[in-house]
Amino acid sequence: MNWLEKRLAQQIRYGTLELQFDDGGHRILGTGEPPRGVMRIHRRRMLLRTMLDPEFMLGQTYMDGDWSAGEGGLLAVLEVLLTNFPPSSRSGLKKSLLWLWRPFQQWNRSSAAHRNIASHYDLDDWLFHGFLDADMHYSCAYFREPGMDLEAAQRAKAEHLRRKLLLRPGDRVLDIGCGWGSMAIYLAQHDRVHVVGLTLSQEQQRLAQERVRQAGVEDRVEIRLQDYREIQGPFDRVVSVGMFEHVGVPFYDTYFDTIRRLLTDDGVALVHTIGRFYPPGITNSWLRRYIFPGGYIPSTSEVTASLERTGIRTTDIEVLRLHYAYTLAEWQARFQGFRDQVAAAKSESFCRMWEFYLATSEAAFYWRGMMVLQLQLARQQDAVPLTRDYLYSGSSGEESPRQEQPQRRAS
Repeated sequence: MNWLEKRLAQQIRYGTLELQFDDGGHRILGTGEPPRGVMRIHRRRMLLRTMLDPEFMLGQTYMDGDWSAGEGGLLAVLEVLLTNFPPSSRSGLKKSLLWLWRPFQQWNRSSAAHRNIASHYDLDDWLFHGFLDADMHYSCAYFREPGMDLEAAQRAKAEHLRRKLLLRPGDRVLDIGCGWGSMAIYLAQHDRVHVVGLTLSQEQQRLAQERVRQAGVEDRVEIRLQDYREIQGPFDRVVSVGMFEHVGVPFYDTYFDTIRRLLTDDGVALVHTIGRFYPPGITNSWLRRYIFPGGYIPSTSEVTASLERTGIRTTDIEVLRLHYAYTLAEWQARFQGFRDQVAAAKSESFCRMWEFYLATSEAAFYWRGMMVLQLQLARQQDAVPLTRDYLYSGSSGEESPRQEQPQRRAS
């Protein structure tokens, strides 16, 4: 164990990691300066297990109760670890083997996609109700102004996307990966449009349909249990929020070509997805096993390369940097507020898994180069206004400005 502690001490060059052992042992590694993370080691075996496979075992040993976070919480520990152990520190052979296996990890054909989505989204409704906002948006909020609470920030996100869609009365809208119907309901309540929402989760479909009834928009919103590759168009608008992370690189061309095919000639699409500032990577093995099997966060280059191949026009790209970190912090705080209830209904191990998932996700937006991409797409480059003024004019944020579309040139 002394050898392992020496290895840790050699690696930590930024901040301080304090190890507190249940048997009374105590180690301070690093500079002694902030940031400072405190790990309470309940079983010394976790050091060896984690050193052998840090990408997976840090989360696994936390789930197993081998360690806990002390003063400063999980986020402080993760800041020290993620900044001192970057992804590039993986050995060349292991990285090569992971890259060879990478396409199979993301092979999200229709049957696999159904299984992968069900493993996460078919969990009990009350769990998601407990930490999401009242409208159940399970994606990055938009903190447009300082001091916004989660509900206001999620409404601001929905409004921001609505403006980018440039909806017109009577438009037929497709919502790919509609979740519990949050975006579909919002659009139907604010515009005279008809929305078809797609999900692969039976539990999401059931609850989304109930929420549509409660919102009184049954005549304008339909929730289907259907794969995006199976639907027929045309649609005037397509929106997809937080679903692209489940597509997988082998199916990017299929995804964007499907959107292009489904859109009317003057149609507009909006894809909201987590992305990475860095080159293409590999999904964390713990996250892939326990949280999002088949999931992958794309680099911007992977997305734009697919857009170029499929021929759909990119009319706007916006990057949201820390908005998801703020969102995840709100989710974590709400989860901790009913953690005892979750532990009683599920288990302590499940609670540790969930809080580790939320904490590592938040940390990734601070120290692992994650961000959110909003891609506005169209078949014609003049399908949307030529400036961004339409997004920010007006003060209430409740009514989208109606702008005349530019005159098309004769082809």
